Amino acid sequence: MEQNIVYFAADQMRADTLHHLGNPASHTPHLDALAQEGVSFSNAFCQNPVCVPSRCSFLSGLYPHTLGHRTMHFLQNEDEPNLLRIMKENGYEVIWCGRNDVIPSDRDKTVYCDEYFSGMDPEILRQYAKHMKTQESNKKSADFSTDGYYSFYMGDVTGKPGMESMDDLIVAYALKYLERKRTEDNRKPFFLYVSLGFPHPPYGCARPFYGLTDRRALSPRRPDLSKTHGKPSMLQGIHEKQQLGQWDEERWNELRATYLDMTAKFDALFGKLKAKLTETGLDAQTNIFVFSDHGDYTGDYGIAEKVQNCFDDPVCHVPLIIRPAQSLESKPRITPALAELTDLTATVAELTGIDLNYTQFGKSLVPVLRGCDTHRSEVHCEGGRIHGEEQCMEKGHGPQSQYWPRLSTQASEGPEHTKALMLRNQHYKYVKRLYEEDELYDLQKDPMELNNVIHDPKYSKVILEFERKALIFMMSTADYVPNRKDKR
Repeated sequence: MEQNIVYFAADQMRADTLHHLGNPASHTPHLDALAQEGVSFSNAFCQNPVCVPSRCSFLSGLYPHTLGHRTMHFLQNEDEPNLLRIMKENGYEVIWCGRNDVIPSDRDKTVYCDEYFSGMDPEILRQYAKHMKTQESNKKSADFSTDGYYSFYMGDVTGKPGMESMDDLIVAYALKYLERKRTEDNRKPFFLYVSLGFPHPPYGCARPFYGLTDRRALSPRRPDLSKTHGKPSMLQGIHEKQQLGQWDEERWNELRATYLDMTAKFDALFGKLKAKLTETGLDAQTNIFVFSDHGDYTGDYGIAEKVQNCFDDPVCHVPLIIRPAQSLESKPRITPALAELTDLTATVAELTGIDLNYTQFGKSLVPVLRGCDTHRSEVHCEGGRIHGEEQCMEKGHGPQSQYWPRLSTQASEGPEHTKALMLRNQHYKYVKRLYEEDELYDLQKDPMELNNVIHDPKYSKVILEFERKALIFMMSTADYVPNRKDKR
């Protein structure tokens, strides 16, 4: 029986945005319903907390460090493994709708898919460019020390041109494809990759979704960075430059609720796709994956947006729901099994019977779908650079850019934007840092990761064991040899 695949991917969505994972304020009825049909992973993690490295990883099953994907400006080479191309080469009709951030924009996408639709409508782009030009003009005369300038908060954007309209167009394209698939003679199985922009900042949403979240029902925010101990210098630099530490909870709650409003819009768009799969009779033979490339601080520690080499749960703990096709006997539930986004490629390969034909580091989640709640002993996330890697600094943003607090800190040749590796299990989170103090959090005693206990002698054996595991991990995944034999 054919096995269709749907990837429905968010950009910058935290795991705790989902109502069924314990957020009382969020509105995610369609994703909650999908979790009742399939398996929702309460402990899924990305492998880098920014877009390009994460996407290069989950579309290959390789870690970002394996081929050097440690910056937003180094995308996949032509000969690198890519699941979209693999599926096409194995007889799948591959439809790619939405965000790229994995191959250079000027490369021929027909190698990877049968159809590509970016969602970049010319008229919307024209209106958006006009709007942003006005915004930039205002910023040139703005006081960058203004309270809230670097918060990314926009609030109600009803009637304003923006990226929200792109997501509508992307899903509309996917719906038209499914409708066409119902009637056309082409019976090839499909891989539908729908990659949206929400809930990526700026934090803004149009009605009827804006205002949907009850601002009084939000879960507690993680305390300001000034109330933490032993956090890395990258967070310290961003916190100082964003200047949001004096915000009161009412302002933070409005920003956080707007982010959940954006998540509600994402949920509604998924609901449209799921309804179309049912209407067209394609749902029963389709495996559905819903996940995000990484998360977002959303005010935790008094910080907005994300960071590339810090691994607090808000930025690396992501939603992951897999609803397998009816042909796979599965056990619907919320599972505590530790999972990585690297595992997606191996899972698709097992579900479809496709041979990946290269060394990769993902581990199929099919046993978990069938009922096993043990998968990985620890998960990994990584980021940063060595001193002197100017090509990884992502320069070019002045103070008028809302990204300036993060990107200017990345350009420092201090320890801020340098290499780090996270290993996390159910009890502890350990971060090995190349140029500054390591981190260790006892997650059972300190779930908000406020107190770095790396110097507490009672954890010395735990630290030694994590150091050993980190060495084994890096030795095991440092590179891979392509599956070919060159003439000497």
